[in-house]
Amino acid sequence: MIIVTGAAGFIGSCIVARLNQEGESDLILVDHMPDDRKKGNLAGKTYRAYHDKTEFINKVKSGAMEPAVKAVIHMGACSSTTLQDEAYFTENNLEYTRTLAGWAMDHGIRFIYASSAATYGDGSVGYKDDDETVRRCRPLNLYGESKQKFDLWALENGHLDRMVGLKFFNVFGPNEYHKGDMRSVVAKAYRRVAEEGVIELFKSYEPDYADGEQKRDFIYVKDAVDIVLYFLNHPDINGIFNVGTGNARSWNDLAKALFLAVGRAPDIRYIEMPEVLRKRYQYFTEAEMSKLREAGYGREMTSLEDAVADYARYLKNESHL
Repeated sequence: MIIVTGAAGFIGSCIVARLNQEGESDLILVDHMPDDRKKGNLAGKTYRAYHDKTEFINKVKSGAMEPAVKAVIHMGACSSTTLQDEAYFTENNLEYTRTLAGWAMDHGIRFIYASSAATYGDGSVGYKDDDETVRRCRPLNLYGESKQKFDLWALENGHLDRMVGLKFFNVFGPNEYHKGDMRSVVAKAYRRVAEEGVIELFKSYEPDYADGEQKRDFIYVKDAVDIVLYFLNHPDINGIFNVGTGNARSWNDLAKALFLAVGRAPDIRYIEMPEVLRKRYQYFTEAEMSKLREAGYGREMTSLEDAVADYARYLKNESHL
């Protein structure tokens, strides 16, 4: 049996879809769905049971959750980079993960959890997923801080030889439709690009970067899921690993790929960035991928252009994995 938290969310539901494709249906899914926005992500999925996140963690704490579990894939967390509720992040992201990780380790259960590239902050410490860099990371927001605090807890308590933490970079793809303003730019811009032939990107406020030339490590969700399953299937490999492509691309590149995917000539317009974002904005992210490669993962990542073209086919009707 495999437990997937955040199972109705973006990456979590894509993991469930892939597990089903691999013949895994003995799944316990965990999430919180106060409304219907995420229900489409679980449509057609096969699993044993679904638990609300609070019900589930209470079962873990009380000893009522059966320990006959092969693995816990913990994707559940608040991923808002703008929320300013530190107490909520501490309870929902940090303490919840500590409790679940402790239970998994106590029962010899494989534990794979979502960290984030947000932990790297402005990138001044680099983007290596080694222990020294993990200790030096300075996130720019409370979400990143909550992920950093758990990474440090696992590292300083010697737990990283018994679990895997995955620092996801800019993941995009099907099943993110429920995320509102936290959706990828591809998802938010698709309809206007397809119907009007226009996209808006933030201006640059750094002289080293022209408008739209700020860069991110964009990784397609199908590649991210493949990496998760690699660690599920290789329980002897542990530690913190980046989940990116190792190839930073500009927002202009992303926009041009989307125009190409829908058959439109590029019309990119640059708009002012909200003041609240300017001091916390990352101008460059690029995952250092050598550690993952040295761990034996050899599959090539989907190119940005191919990934956007594939995603556009889903976006047309907001279809799901």
